[in-house]
Amino acid sequence: MTKPVSALSVMSERQTAKRITDEPAYVLHRYDWSESSLILEVFTRHYGRIALVAKGAKRPSSSFRPILLPLQPLHLAFGGDAEIRTLKSAEWQGGHVMPTGDALLSGYYLNELLLTLLARDDPHPKLFDIYAAVVRVIASEHGEVLQAALRTYELLLLREIGLLPQLHVQTMTLRPLEDTLRYVLVPEGGLRLCGSEDRGGLAGAQWVELQAALQDSAPFTTTLRACALMMSELKPQLRNLLHYHCGVKTLRSRQMMIDIQNL
Repeated sequence: MTKPVSALSVMSERQTAKRITDEPAYVLHRYDWSESSLILEVFTRHYGRIALVAKGAKRPSSSFRPILLPLQPLHLAFGGDAEIRTLKSAEWQGGHVMPTGDALLSGYYLNELLLTLLARDDPHPKLFDIYAAVVRVIASEHGEVLQAALRTYELLLLREIGLLPQLHVQTMTLRPLEDTLRYVLVPEGGLRLCGSEDRGGLAGAQWVELQAALQDSAPFTTTLRACALMMSELKPQLRNLLHYHCGVKTLRSRQMMIDIQNL
């Protein structure tokens, strides 16, 4: 005989199934919600970008208050099946102090790209690991290493969400690149030979090197090394592509950097 199942036990099972615990995450952005609470935009490893309400997080006595900061590795517990779920607990995982200066602005740039380009509830565990690696770099490095890490992040982000064409062939014709000729990356046409109206671009051998780095078994480390050798040429190519897909001429974090430099 089958044992009867009460409505209470079914409800309990459903509530348990909706609760997620020990989930690796980073806070991307936070908004005020009521006098004492916050709405968080969070990037999680297994559930993608999600929205959480942190009830009472603004109160001086809240355990959330010193923890829910950007660019800090967290483990979260949350529940609910609505568009905005409820944060139950948050634990800081340590590892590095809060970035400052250029590193902090770079971190805001990483977050703005995720907020703009990622749909909610779309898991990208590989991208999460890449993001975590870049955050560790910008928390401890400055200058050229920091810039190489940003270019690496841009490339791997575009590839992960399907917006980066193959870099070893011309996109429209699939012809292999010639080492000494220069090619540009354009939003609607992919990779093509530089024309008289084009500025910059990279040599075919450089694009092929980047493609090989992206396909490496350790793409972050290998792409970081490749980007370090061609940062000034690569930056405008990726910026044009990102601005096109973000639908803006200048990202807010980028404008903030410009304004601070002008001051």
